[in-house]
Parts: sequence; structure tokens; C-alpha cells
Amino acid sequence: MTSEGEGDRASGGRPTMADVAARLGVSRQLVSLVLGDRPGPSAATRERVLRAAEELGYRADTAAQLLRRARSRQVGVLFTMEHPMDADLVEALYPAAARLDYGLALSAMLANRTERQAIDELVGLRCEALVLIGMSAQAPEDLAEVARRVPVVEIGQRTDSAGTDSVRTDAVSGVRLAVDHLVSLGHRRIAHVDGGGLPSAPERRAGYLEGMREHGLEAYVDLVPGAYTEEAGARAARVFLDRDVLPTAVVCCNDQSARGLLETLVRAGRSVPGEVSVVGYDDSRAARLSFLSLTSVRQDVERIAEATLEAVAERLERGRNESTHVLLPTTLTVRESTAPPRP
Repeated sequence: MTSEGEGDRASGGRPTMADVAARLGVSRQLVSLVLGDRPGPSAATRERVLRAAEELGYRADTAAQLLRRARSRQVGVLFTMEHPMDADLVEALYPAAARLDYGLALSAMLANRTERQAIDELVGLRCEALVLIGMSAQAPEDLAEVARRVPVVEIGQRTDSAGTDSVRTDAVSGVRLAVDHLVSLGHRRIAHVDGGGLPSAPERRAGYLEGMREHGLEAYVDLVPGAYTEEAGARAARVFLDRDVLPTAVVCCNDQSARGLLETLVRAGRSVPGEVSVVGYDDSRAARLSFLSLTSVRQDVERIAEATLEAVAERLERGRNESTHVLLPTTLTVRESTAPPRP
């Protein structure tokens, strides 16, 4: 014997519109109107069709629908899987895209997959525009070539490649806020764990140097090489621990680095913020964890997402051709990882 749903199924495989129509004794065209959310059918008919589709387990073939459209209204998003901030941005892009009637197609950068391969895959899926999150600094001519095919918006960096847009936060001012905060608490020996050549890292380093100079603390400038990882933060902590005198405060290039540094200091028996105050960058979810309670420079991911999709819409819907570069403000979220230095 077959179940009620199986008995109605004409295709014998995955439920189709024809199966839904056969179950209700209506035309396939009527079912198509309802499932395509097009005008015509009454509210009662729509309810009957939707209920039958749910009971049969019907799922629309999104790829086929996209092929039938003149436009896909799909935005491709290229992101890394290494940094929590990237995941936060992807999450924020979904509602921002939905408000403008766009869908998202995701493509992750992996060690065995080049950025160009990932980009070409998204273009092959008929994405009308590309959003690039946290990618490495590509040769301008490479991105310019992509931008000749579809609009490109970079998040977190500005390569000035021809035809591309960018959305960033003001990292220079953000790190200066962190330095100002630490100086206001009485710190002078303030170090910076650098992010090297990673996106936004040069600006964060410039903000640290500018802040130290403005407060007359050039003699205390202390740059330690690092990266946007917990391991890099832990290595920086061991550099500090090998010295005779610790800095009284450290501004890290991001929250992951700050977490690695903080945990390594604590495991070594050092007090945070008693002996060393620690500041991160991003104000990610990790910064809000109760055992970290990390003071951090905040990037507003919702505003970044909205500005990014607005840039896409300006290109696709309004015909803008010139490049636009959005620089959003940052703020400082103060938590328990910073305090006045011990006498």
C-alpha cells in the first residue's frame, strides 16, 4: 500500500506542480500562479494550493525558476571561513538583500580554491553583482576585469580597481578611539599587535601610530607582528612575557587576536586588566562572552550590509557607472578588559 501523498504523486519521484494539481483536481497553470505568487487566484484557492503543496512536500526548483527569469536578482557573496566577523556580515546581508528583493548565493574561499575560481563560479550562477568580504588585495587589473562583467562591491578594503565600489569602516579613527580610551585611564606603555597586510590592518596600524603621536607617546610605540587569528595573539603574548617589563595595555588588530593574547596572559598567571588592559577590534560576538568581556572597536555590520546592497542597487536599478566608496564611522564598546594601570 502507498500513503495518501504517494498515491497522488504522478511523477513517482520528487513532488511536482503536476502532483499538487492532481491532488486538488485543478490545472497546473492555477498551481503555478499560486506558487509563483502571481495575481488571479482567490485567497481561498491560494490557501488550498499552499496546504496541498506542504502536505506533499513540494519544494520549488529555485535554479529552474532563475533560468526562466529575464533577471536572476541574485547577488554573489565571496567570503572566508576563518573570521567570525565575515560570518556576522553574511548574516546581516540576508535581510538587507531581502528588503531590496535580492537573493544571495554564497561562495567560500578555501585553501584549495582560488579567489578567481570562486568568483567565476558565482558569475556562472547568473549572479548580477558580487560582494567580496575580506579577500586579499588582488591585482587591480584582475578585479577590474571582473567588474567589467558584473558590479563588484568590496567590504573591508578598497583596492581602487576600475569599476569597483567599496564599503569600509573608519579603522584609523577606530583605533585612535582605543588609544584615547587607554590614555584617559592613565596608560602610556601601549602596544599594538599588528595585522600585517590583511584587509584594514594597515589602517588600524596607522590609527595606533597616529593616536600615540597625538598623545606625545612616540617613545612608547611598540608594534608586534600578528594576524587576525587567536594563534597570532598567543604568539604576541609570549613575546611580551619574554620581556622584563610588560606593556600596561595592548590594542589588538581584531577580537580573535585579542582573545588569544588575553587567554595566554591569564594562563601565564598575569592579570587582565590588572596588569595588562586589552582592546580588540570588530566587537564580534566573542567580545561579548562573559569570560572575555572585551573592550573592542565596533563595526556596525547592519549598516555595512545596508550600504553594500544599496551600492548594488544603484548599479543595477539606477544605472550608476562611476565608483563609490563608503566610509562608515566606528565606535568603542568599553567592557571589563580595560582598567587604569596599577601604580
